[in-house]
Amino acid sequence: MKQGLVWVLFFTVQLGIAQGTTLITKEEVIAKVKESNNTLKMAEQDVLAAKGDFNQTNAILLPNISVSHTGIATTNPLMAFGSRLNQEILTAADFNPDLLNDPDQIEDFATRIEIQQPLLNFDGVFQRKAARAKWTATELQSERTEDYIDLEIEKAYMQLQLSYKSVEVLEKAKETALENKRIADNSFKQGYLQRSDVLAVEVRVTEIDNQLQYAKSNILNSSNYVSVLMNADSNQLLKPADSLVILTESYVQEHLLENRKDILAMNAATEAYRQMHKADQMAFLPRLNAFGTYELHDDEIFQTNAKGYLFGAELKWNLFEGSSRIGKSQKSRAEYDKSKLQLAQYKSESQLELNKAKRSLEDARNKLKLTALALQQSKESLRIRTNRFGQGLEKTTDLLLAETQYSRKQLEYYATIFQHNYALAYVRFLTKE
Repeated sequence: MKQGLVWVLFFTVQLGIAQGTTLITKEEVIAKVKESNNTLKMAEQDVLAAKGDFNQTNAILLPNISVSHTGIATTNPLMAFGSRLNQEILTAADFNPDLLNDPDQIEDFATRIEIQQPLLNFDGVFQRKAARAKWTATELQSERTEDYIDLEIEKAYMQLQLSYKSVEVLEKAKETALENKRIADNSFKQGYLQRSDVLAVEVRVTEIDNQLQYAKSNILNSSNYVSVLMNADSNQLLKPADSLVILTESYVQEHLLENRKDILAMNAATEAYRQMHKADQMAFLPRLNAFGTYELHDDEIFQTNAKGYLFGAELKWNLFEGSSRIGKSQKSRAEYDKSKLQLAQYKSESQLELNKAKRSLEDARNKLKLTALALQQSKESLRIRTNRFGQGLEKTTDLLLAETQYSRKQLEYYATIFQHNYALAYVRFLTKE
């Protein structure tokens, strides 16, 4: 039963591979990712949100203007007298004590235009600087996200190349195994081989079929991941237009670059915390604001029979608000100090990561040379043993061992190419300005 399920899965995967395959180049993947990737779109929205926070601080520079229209009806003595006064209809008869104490109902419709203009707002100035630094940090982090997505594209595309290359190697290995099985069957019929030797060859064919099934599943997995990066249909089967080759190396920086975008973003974030701490300190200083109103009154709606204005300035100094401002300043100071420590720690960890990446690249270089040599040796060994087996001079087990070794070395060689290329791409990512 279990074996039957394996074969059903095998043929299902083969059917998926056989369906329409779309050839795609890395340049096309990059273009589609730049256009549609959700991570990049979210990073753009983060920048817009930070820009919105900065634009809110325009309130310390620009006036606050409001317009209202109010209608009332009253017999309240004070309100009635004031309404008649605002409407400029007050007469000497209105000073009659009986009318003052028990006025008739009066209607008043008032249109009020109010303006408030900040003049001196020290804490607001530093809050604006903090918002600007946060906006800068978000922009830089968004650009670094693009660099990371570029690295993911490299990795995903190379994984897709490696998956197809693995299938190619295993399909050739299967052809070789089937040919060996044909020779073994003929030799068995002629009495040159025992049944156990034929079974050993058949086991090898089955092993390759199993490896091939997993390799084709990896094609689907890799294709789906590339589709997710492009925000495209994940059921679409993709195939790289080019093969996996060794990338050429260029000069690699020895030390961490201070102008790397994520580090600049951390610097900007630290600056934002510094400005916020200054803003909290400036909150102890007074504020100076100008204000003005222009009112229009009438006993009919939306009419402007009487007009009047008022303007002035207010110097306000909150000397003590419990201990809230002191605590707020202490908190912002602690956050600023913490951000400086985080920046230093991030730089240290980034340098450590760069050192590890460079060592991994060097290890990949050495492994690439060794696997290339091992592949050449196993290929020659397989050629010799295959010729001897055809002449009846080689044991079946030795041939199977040589064929298995050659197939494994091929897969190892291409996997090493992937490791080398990704290590190089990662070092470039860590040293990119």
